[in-house]
Formats: sequence, structure tokens, C-alpha cells
Amino acid sequence: MTNEISKREGFSAIEMVVMQGDLSKLTADQRLQYYNSVCESAGLNPLTNPFAYISLNGKLTLYAKKDCTEQLRKINGVSIEGLDDKIIDDLYIVKAKARDKHGRLDESTGAVVIGGLKGEQRANAIMKAETKAKRRVTLSICGMGWVDESEIDSIPNAKPVPVDLNTGEIKEAEKEVQKLIDGGDVLGLQDLLKNLDIETTKSFYAWIKTAFNATSLQEIPKSGFEKCVSSINAKIKYLKDQEKSMEVAV
Repeated sequence: MTNEISKREGFSAIEMVVMQGDLSKLTADQRLQYYNSVCESAGLNPLTNPFAYISLNGKLTLYAKKDCTEQLRKINGVSIEGLDDKIIDDLYIVKAKARDKHGRLDESTGAVVIGGLKGEQRANAIMKAETKAKRRVTLSICGMGWVDESEIDSIPNAKPVPVDLNTGEIKEAEKEVQKLIDGGDVLGLQDLLKNLDIETTKSFYAWIKTAFNATSLQEIPKSGFEKCVSSINAKIKYLKDQEKSMEVAV
């Protein structure tokens, strides 16, 4: 009886936080419970990590990864029935049309800036617009109101947040950054900063200003990057390999 009451109270806390739109207020166990519940309700396999966490307007929420939309298309029998493209000024715009297994139709648009792009860069941008359109229409027709990972770089102040999907714990990225900068590598630090939330990034720059009297990575004295560069690069490679293995896990 006590366990049942605790469980109901746990769900109540999750519902309140979800209504406010900030998953950072949940405990690690509650985040894990919420993540698995979302996957279960949509018929998704949580072991494939279909979602990841992102900070939007200072609030922690989920965004849909590639595997999420691919599973949703299979589960709901979604087929992409047409792609219409056009160029308006510097924008390449693609409209994707989709139909689900019940015959319901939907449309969504993906757009990218192609002004000034040539060759491979232009080709990649065109493919990205098509990907955006396909994924957005998939999420829409399946009734999933999530941001897709192909949209993150075009959303101001959107930052992926490293959360351990096995435990629900938010990783202490700031400590990792401080370790990197103590003996680090500018490119590695810049790469890692892309995965930090806004507050952690602010704290990081406040730290380097105090430590090196600098306002950017480039202003840090060379002596600050001379120690343990090889071990730092090895650590960065390890983190990237971990992320890739998580994305393809089954």
C-alpha cells in the first residue's frame, strides 16, 4: 500500500513538472521514469535512445533524434508521398507530404539558408532541408510535439544537455570542462561547449576570465594549453565514441 502511494505521488510530481515544461526539476529517478513512459506511450524502444535532452529558454526538455522518427514511421505506417521544393531569396524550402496507415494526410516544411553556399556545402544544405521536412512531418502526423535534432542549430540559445540515459542524472559537464582547460585543447573545448547548457557555459567563461583574465578561448595564454594535450584529446575522443555508441545501441 505504501509503495502504491509513493508511486502515485511520484507520477503526480512528474505531471506537475512536465506541465511547467522543465525536466531539470525532476529527480534522476523521475527523469528516467518519465523518459521510459514517453517511449512506452509512443511504442518506441528506449534502449535505442530515441530522445535526448536539450535546454530551451532555460528549461530542460526532450528532443527527438533520428531513431525516433524512423521508429515512428514504421510503427504508424507513415509514408512520405511527396517533396515540393522552392527557393525564396536565400532560403531553400522543402514541403513534405505524408500519409499514415489510417489514410490521414499531413504536411510540414523544412528550410535552410543557402545564400553564398556552393558545391558540397550547398548540396549538404539542400539535403538538410529535406531531412528537416521529412522528420517534422513525421512528428506532426504522429502527434508528437517534439523538436527534431535537425532543427536544434537554428533555434537561438538551444543547447543539448548531457544526461545519463541509464540513470537520468545530469552529467557534471562543467567539471569536465575545467579538467579539459587545465591541460587542454581549444578545438576540443569548443566542441565540448556545444553540449553545455546556458548556465554552465556562463560559469565556464566566468572561470576562464578569473583564471586567465580572458574572455574567449583564443585569449587564453599558450601556456594554459601546454599540459596533457594528448590525454585531453584522448578523453574527447572517448566521449565522442561513447555518444556514437549510445546512438546506435539496440
